[in-house]
Order: sequence, then C-alpha cells, then structure tokens
Amino acid sequence: MCGIVGLFLKDRALEDRLGEMLSDMLVTMTDRGPDSAGIAVYGKAVPGRVKVTIQCDTPGADFPALDVLVRDVAGEMASIAVKDTHAVVELSREKADPLRAALAAAPQTFRIMSVGETMEIYKETGLPKDVVSRFSIRQMRGTHGIGHTRMATESAVTTLGAHPFSTGDDQCLVHNGSLSNHNNLRRDLVRQGITFETENDSEVAAAYLTARMRAGSNLGEALTSALDDLDGFFTFVVGTKTGFGVLRDPIACKPAVMAETERYVAFGSEYRALVGLPGIENARVWEPEPASVYFWDRDGATGQAMLAA
Repeated sequence: MCGIVGLFLKDRALEDRLGEMLSDMLVTMTDRGPDSAGIAVYGKAVPGRVKVTIQCDTPGADFPALDVLVRDVAGEMASIAVKDTHAVVELSREKADPLRAALAAAPQTFRIMSVGETMEIYKETGLPKDVVSRFSIRQMRGTHGIGHTRMATESAVTTLGAHPFSTGDDQCLVHNGSLSNHNNLRRDLVRQGITFETENDSEVAAAYLTARMRAGSNLGEALTSALDDLDGFFTFVVGTKTGFGVLRDPIACKPAVMAETERYVAFGSEYRALVGLPGIENARVWEPEPASVYFWDRDGATGQAMLAA
C-alpha cells in the first residue's frame, strides 16, 4: 500500500520548519505502511563539497573505523556528523569517488544512502515516528524533501529496501505501486553502467530517471519519458537538487492529492497528510491527473512549472 509525502518550499521563511512539517506529514501516513520509513532532505550546498550519507547496522562498533577511513581518504578537511545508524560525511567533490571505493573495500558493512551537494537520506526499518525521532528529522532545515512509509509486498523488510531510493547525485524517488517490466529495464540500465543494491522495482524506477537526466533531460522530461517506458501502476514523487516532481500512471489507481499556496507545494497519498500545513485552508487542492507530469524547479524561469504529458 505505502504512503508518500513531499514538500517543496517557495517561501524561504519556512526553511527552518521543513523537517518539522515533513515529519508530521509522514507520521500521519503510518498506517499505510508500518514496516520501514525514510526521508530525503535537501539543504544548503557548500560550493565544491558533497555530502555522502552512510548507514551501518552496528554504528558503535564500526563508526570509529569509518572516521579513520574518511581521514585516510580526505584528510582533516572532511567532517563527519553521526546520527544514530547514519553518518553524513562532508568532503571535497574530488574525494567522493575515492571514498566510495574505500567504503566498498572496507571489512565493515558501510552502505551509501545518498551522495549530493544538498541531499541527505535517512531510512530504517520501523515506524515513521521512530525513524523521525532517531534521526532528529524535525530539527532539520531545507528547501524541499520527500518521505515514504512502506508496506513491503515484493521484497524483504530491510534498510536497503526502504525508500527513498537514490541512484544519482542529489536525485531520489519514492514510489507507491508496482512495475511489471522492471527486470528488463534493470538489464538495460546495467549495460549503461548503473549498479543496483536491491531487487526492489522502485530502485529501477529511480535509476531509469537518473539515466535519462544523465543523458540531458531535466526532471520533467525524464518523467514524461517514463510514461512510455515504464509499465505497471505507480505514483512517483521525485526530488533533485533544485526540483520536485510528481507522476501517476495512466490508470492512476493509487491515491494522491496535492496542494499549492504562494509558500509551498505539497503532496500526500491522502489529504490528511496535508491538513497541518500552514495556510492549507486557502490552498489550491487537487488530485494529480493520470499520465501528467507535475514539475517545479528553482532554476526555472518562473521558479515553478507544470508540464502535462
């Protein structure tokens, strides 16, 4: 079943409240999927540096080794912020790939949740309220974010199986539904050099969008292409460094509702996820149309855009 939320802030005065608002939205969706949860938060970029969010099942035992590993790769210019089972490493961009290689070779099990200038992903098994509390999501600030609470139907309940899925820098996706052609797509994407961590069809959807954007599409164009290339039923909410997009399949059997004011754009699997947002009583509220791309981007000429497929 699963529950999805997303929030794109237009008003910078709300940025200090992003984590609080997104957390409340996600916790409201708990009964749509109580086995695991995750949130991606887009914050402030530091020129020339990237953030690598790393997860470990035994942080007390293994994060000291991570500290040594990071210092060996990036020296004293790197920083590490530990939050429960996750650690956010901030380092110069040219050190990101060497860090990936060192993590893969380490005897400990370090899993990369995300890489990006602005994005951090936190996800674990358990209820949304517990995941939100463990990572102090309510205190986080940022420009936009997406979240997911999962009911596992096609794969095991694990940290890696939880959403959001990230397959490119500052790119992530949450998904409610099921794809029927994900195995064929996976094989095609592997040939393009994309690697996968799970058997989850949602990771394939994320990788598909990453491949399209690497080929030069913006988020709106990549989502439009998905209507031709992805088969099944789905609702996607996608984040990039500057953008936020929503797409439903042509049948649109999964529930979805959106709201927009002068201050934000919000998405929820159900309207009750949105009722606590400021000014929601004056928002334009609508159900996203089937096979239509909704896309807002801070780099656009008007700061937001909507593309109909």
